[in-house]
Amino acid sequence: MSVTIYHNPSCGTSRNTLAIIRASGEEPEIVEYLKTPPDRETLKSLIAAMGISVRDLLREKGTPYAGLGLDDLKWSDDELLDFMLAHPVLINRPIVVTKRGAKLCRPSEAVFDLLDSPVASFTKEDGETVSPKPR
Repeated sequence: MSVTIYHNPSCGTSRNTLAIIRASGEEPEIVEYLKTPPDRETLKSLIAAMGISVRDLLREKGTPYAGLGLDDLKWSDDELLDFMLAHPVLINRPIVVTKRGAKLCRPSEAVFDLLDSPVASFTKEDGETVSPKPR
């Protein structure tokens, strides 16, 4: 199975998601999107594959979101993409892509749905144990 994770190693949710993928026997392609941001077409493709709006991919916490006034609904999707391209930290994470689909994996256990053979249970950094839902 081919797995790609758009990852921020400073983010606990992203680290947990990566660890779940690896514990499930997969070694993903890791895209550290703050170092290597996706281009406009890739962002648009990811958003479409996840079935979310551009606004749904915006991260507020720890970003220039408020300072840029991005809560104002005046911004078009293209303008919001421009902001994400200029400030990749505005892209919420982690995004995981597999043959099963693409998903913003918040919380990290959302990745279970994208894996062919997910691990039976996983203990996150905070000590919480999570398991996949029966399919």
